[in-house]
Amino acid sequence: MSIDLDAIRNRLTSLQSKTKKQNNLWKPEAGKQTVRIVPYQFDKGNPFREIYFHYDLGKRNYVSPITSGGSDPVVEFAEKLKATGSSDDWKMAQKLMPKMRTYVPVVVRGKESEGVKFWGFGKQVYAEILGFIADPDYGDITDLQSGRDITVEFTPGSDGSYPSTTIRVKPSQTPATQDKNVANMILNEQKNVDSDVFPEATYDDLKEALQNWLNPEDEVETTESAEDTTPTGVTSTDDIDSAFDDLFNN
Repeated sequence: MSIDLDAIRNRLTSLQSKTKKQNNLWKPEAGKQTVRIVPYQFDKGNPFREIYFHYDLGKRNYVSPITSGGSDPVVEFAEKLKATGSSDDWKMAQKLMPKMRTYVPVVVRGKESEGVKFWGFGKQVYAEILGFIADPDYGDITDLQSGRDITVEFTPGSDGSYPSTTIRVKPSQTPATQDKNVANMILNEQKNVDSDVFPEATYDDLKEALQNWLNPEDEVETTESAEDTTPTGVTSTDDIDSAFDDLFNN
């Protein structure tokens, strides 16, 4: 039997896409690290990208179209469940609603040559960072010339405890970089987090995923090659394996 070239190509594309996505993301390791939030190349006035995910919908993660104001059949179905007045339906609706996660472009101190990464965090860290920016004693900590670095301390969970992330905005104002190559990467070589890193799922993709989730016995078994063909907007669990930990934490 000849080798399935389509399956090989699909698997290669999947592996390359996964590697590319991981290279664009930054996750704090145990201990203290220092990062600098920088202006977002595609929206100079707002570096914070609020992205809504459906986690584990049929064992996959999807970026909801509500991220950009579009229609989402899963959200529509959840709203209908809430309207029934049933507590069980309400609980199912809450499970189906997408969860927000915020991403911001950063350069990691000591690794500036790697270019801009995207740091993802939950509501607590998001609120803390916004609080510093709103404080007139700190102001725009993302300014390239007079902004401030952030110390991020991550403590992994152990013995049943949840992981924790704490931040401290440094009091001193410093340039984001004095290296022309790094400056060029910040200004001109960022990825578009919406289209390059986390493209949205289509309405039809989500409709099919919802149907399979509601009726798993009707889902047709897929071949290995079909599983490797990931639709637009689908994110593998490995790519955002930190999401659930961070949701508990934040």
